[in-house]
Amino acid sequence: MSNIQEIATYAQENAAKLGIKKFDIYGSTVDDTSVQVDQGEPKQVKASNRSGVTVRVWNEENTMGVTSTTDVDPKGLELALQTAYEASFFGVKENVPDFSPEATIPIEYTHKEKALQVPVSELIEKLLVAEKELLAAHPAIKGVPYNGLSQRDIDRFYLNSEGAVRTESHSLATVYLYSKTEEEGKKPRSAGAYRVKESVADLDIAGCIKETADKTISHLHYEKIKTGKYQIVFSPEAFLSLLGAFSNLFNAQSILDNQSLSQAEDIGKQIASPLLSVYDDALHPANIGAESFDGEGTPTRQIKLIENGVLTSFLHSAGTAKRFNTQPTGNASIGAKVSVSPNFYHVFAAGTSEQELSLETAENVILIDDLQALHAGVKALQGSFSLPFDGWLVNKGEKTSIESATVAGDFLELLQSIVYVEKEAELTPGGVCPRIWVSELSITGE
Repeated sequence: MSNIQEIATYAQENAAKLGIKKFDIYGSTVDDTSVQVDQGEPKQVKASNRSGVTVRVWNEENTMGVTSTTDVDPKGLELALQTAYEASFFGVKENVPDFSPEATIPIEYTHKEKALQVPVSELIEKLLVAEKELLAAHPAIKGVPYNGLSQRDIDRFYLNSEGAVRTESHSLATVYLYSKTEEEGKKPRSAGAYRVKESVADLDIAGCIKETADKTISHLHYEKIKTGKYQIVFSPEAFLSLLGAFSNLFNAQSILDNQSLSQAEDIGKQIASPLLSVYDDALHPANIGAESFDGEGTPTRQIKLIENGVLTSFLHSAGTAKRFNTQPTGNASIGAKVSVSPNFYHVFAAGTSEQELSLETAENVILIDDLQALHAGVKALQGSFSLPFDGWLVNKGEKTSIESATVAGDFLELLQSIVYVEKEAELTPGGVCPRIWVSELSITGE
């Protein structure tokens, strides 16, 4: 992508030429290489360089038009500004989006050097070795149907006609392995693991192989489970996937659209066990792809969503913040309708628990490792869920894989019935979280 300063200059010149006084531009470039393998052969190699900008223009009547383009040379920008200006006369008249009041606040941004991209041949070689080691880990493991090793460079910028100019770059590398077993007279079993780092060289591929193998092998000797109510332990990934499915709870835009489990006046309400705290923390040290500003140029920051079980904040764009008479939080994405979404969850134990619970001593608890079919089994506006899962029945440290079962409940009731939040946190794709113990949920077995 062209130099950001050049784009800003083109934009100012073209806007002046067109008589446009107020505009902003958000853009990004993603340079991505990923590989997949299958039974010792490369299966898929993908390389892409995607770039695009979103241009918003306000006219003299202060209505707004939006257009997107991949062309950021002077001619392309002129056309985008012209199109957005023409579209502005058809824009909404009420609650018109505006610049973020924080778009020009200086950010203490530490420049990150991009990681060195490794050749595709090296990516394939590393993944073939990983697949081979997984297949050798146990005779029952017959395939690694889902796998991937990717590296990505990301550049982003935001600028507006009031002088805001923000830019940042970072690199990401990820590995994902998901193995499957085949044994005569038995159902196939599977499990997966994931790792993320700034560069391929730093990726813990060996750890990913070991975790995938251990989990898969632990599912080989499975048993049916009786239907009933059980004490539940959610793995970090399982709890965060459920939290993500009900993220309308914290979303100010969802509240305004009457599409949330919360209402504007719920701030200060006890919605969870006092043992739980949940932050949205884009700049958490464990967040490898941390972004220092959102699509509106607002600096990202730590937002305390739930503190000791009390709902403390919502996530805001500039528009929702204005309507709630508060500050934007750095969670907006730019577009014809500005949307709001979480950046990176940080879940941890608030205060000290009266009881220390452990899988080594607990009797007949269910450890849920992975929730499935979230798109179908979650009723986000009713708060209910019914989801198949992978997991184990744990009795004094002994884990027995569960053949197949479904967990069901109400998310707000689940938050209230948390009885223990472990100290040790894990990094997952959605954030940092420890294991979460819930007093009981309904399990439907075979």
